[in-house]
Amino acid sequence: MADQELQVADKAEVSPDHGELIHEGTYFTPAVDICESEKELVLLADMPGVDAGNLDIDLKDDTLSIVGKVVFGSEHGTALLTEYSVGNFFRNFHITDMVDQNKITATMTDGVLRLVLPKADEAVPRKIPVFTD
Repeated sequence: MADQELQVADKAEVSPDHGELIHEGTYFTPAVDICESEKELVLLADMPGVDAGNLDIDLKDDTLSIVGKVVFGSEHGTALLTEYSVGNFFRNFHITDMVDQNKITATMTDGVLRLVLPKADEAVPRKIPVFTD
């Protein structure tokens, strides 16, 4: 296996040209990992600074929308230099009939959103028994 270098990904700001965003302010696209098992898909989204109370997850017309708001205030005074961009988060995902949309669950821990998307019964692989005559 070849050595891989670690690469830093810059924050990607959501472009208003895509017609995806109707909210004012700066929005970033959260970094996401998606894992699959036989029974479910798990989506992990990095959303630092977002509390569960400031997170909206909607499912409409097979589109899963995630909007996380960051409440930012400086308890130390007026910022003279900032090297970390603070903004809200937004991302859309198309959900197919492979997912049982009525059983999707979400948890938020330490700025990481975890969405569990159970597969529909028809999408879960199954073994076919083989019988002899």
